[in-house]
Amino acid sequence: MDHSFLPGPDDVAAYREHGFWVSPVIVPGAVLDAAERGMRRFYARERDADLAVPAGWTAGPGLRKNDYASLVVRELADLVSYPAIAATAARLAGATGIRLWHDQLLYKPVDSAGLVANVGWHTDRQYWQTCSSDNMLTAWVAFHDVDESSGSVSFLEGSHHWDVEGLDFFAQDLDALTDRIERQGFRVKVRPTTMRRGQVSFHHCRTVHGSGPNHGSAPRRSLAIHLQPADNRWRRHVGPDGQPARHGNDRLVRRRDGAPDYADPRVCPQLFPPHSG
Repeated sequence: MDHSFLPGPDDVAAYREHGFWVSPVIVPGAVLDAAERGMRRFYARERDADLAVPAGWTAGPGLRKNDYASLVVRELADLVSYPAIAATAARLAGATGIRLWHDQLLYKPVDSAGLVANVGWHTDRQYWQTCSSDNMLTAWVAFHDVDESSGSVSFLEGSHHWDVEGLDFFAQDLDALTDRIERQGFRVKVRPTTMRRGQVSFHHCRTVHGSGPNHGSAPRRSLAIHLQPADNRWRRHVGPDGQPARHGNDRLVRRRDGAPDYADPRVCPQLFPPHSG
């Protein structure tokens, strides 16, 4: 594999300072063409694996979010396992190995009257409380060119250093969430992304991110690939309500010594270093 695309020391430093980094073009068009077909096949309920994954979430006719799509559709699995993505993630995270945590297939329709499809400001970490690693990260891959007008992902610069409360992926009022963040004493610097097809954005699990409406001419189609360093393990975490935290992976992975095994290769395959043979 050609390693010239990998982030250099300055890129890694920028990722760790700002909480996100956008790669050069690293995913070939043919892989993205196939992922588009895989998305259509997934929505048509075609499956290549017999795995009972969650049904997903849809805001009426608006935003669609389907977890674990790559586990049941081969074209999406090929995108998740494309070597340049995990190799870049390992370099940014300073990890010796990278496994899949899970993926989210995302479809954002064109904005219209009565149809809202924002993604509220949130961190991925807030939903991953059963993970021991605080160094997880996400690769976001759009299947086409994207910018702010088409509802691309935006980041709050430096927010991976914050301890902010009250965030919500499902919230549609981004301004209200912004006000809530600022009332907690944080200075909000929104950094939208503009990416050509084949570029990938990477962000730290604590980086606050979201996206606004799609004012483009076609639905925004993408895959969020959530990644775990090789040393990540299940941990017991009790929430403010006194209830133990749980993640969807806990139901899918095998158990080892009575606990969910986040190294289960069927659900959380190793992506870097790639298996030989």
